[in-house]
Amino acid sequence: MIKQLESVLILKDLFNITAQQNEFPWEPFRPGVDIYRLYKHEESGASAALLRYQPGASVPMHGHTGFEHIFVLSGSQTDQNGEHQAGTLVINPPSSNHSVTSQSGCIVLAIWEKPIAV
Repeated sequence: MIKQLESVLILKDLFNITAQQNEFPWEPFRPGVDIYRLYKHEESGASAALLRYQPGASVPMHGHTGFEHIFVLSGSQTDQNGEHQAGTLVINPPSSNHSVTSQSGCIVLAIWEKPIAV
């Protein structure tokens, strides 16, 4: 599922991620939420990661200084705009604020243009 070629990272079969999630080196991010960082550009602040929410886990209110793209790969998550099922792409614009929870648990691909503002 994970293939590293020099500086190229290839993730295959992400729609089947729940069956292969134990192949990722997850790290604690928030209570009940783990992260696998794909990249982080030190100068621009652009970054991407997989986030894995345990059932009932949440991320508190936070803001975005740049665009945030969230692609729900499995399960669902809820924010101020509703519940987002697997296969949904959510794009939060700069200056937006939200909190996130996942009642059933989920795995998402998160891409941030700039660092998150707390």
